[in-house]
Amino acid sequence: MKQDWKPGTMIYPLPAVLVSCGSSIDDSNLLTISWTGTICTDPAMCYISVRPERHSYDMIRRQMEFTINLTTEAIAKATDWCGVKSGREFNKWKETGLTPEPGVKVSCPSVKESPLSIECRVRDIIPLGSHHMFVAEVLNVRADESLIDKETGAFNLGDAGLINYSHGAYYKQGEKIGRFGWTVQKKK
Repeated sequence: MKQDWKPGTMIYPLPAVLVSCGSSIDDSNLLTISWTGTICTDPAMCYISVRPERHSYDMIRRQMEFTINLTTEAIAKATDWCGVKSGREFNKWKETGLTPEPGVKVSCPSVKESPLSIECRVRDIIPLGSHHMFVAEVLNVRADESLIDKETGAFNLGDAGLINYSHGAYYKQGEKIGRFGWTVQKKK
């Protein structure tokens, strides 16, 4: 039997990402977000949802770009810290020890310690209530070479130790149970 609850955001787990924003390494910030995802393949598009009172909101709105940096167990503490402290009061790069790298297609930096950084340009801002959704086109993806198989060229993101967020807690990703289409794949 199931209970009925008031409407809420219970779609879990979600990625736990660090979003970097700003006009340069010296004028940048990090914020932790879980309300993010893919919304289109061609053109490649994604979104982040941010509360307007967050320090990074105005930076993203002014620059109209950001970088989504996937997070791992190794940077989990920095990820959480960036979600509870404000860039108005702290230099999050210095406080966490994370390393900013210059963007390639955007002005804001990416996080060197992230296995995958997705550089985005905002196409639209949709006010939704408590959060505004920044709909963005993906301009560039930066992948950690240590996760690329030298023989096949395959990107092994599953080996990165990614973390996710579920109802107030962070979790390590679990064991792989199959690949897309494995249920209909012909037996060899």
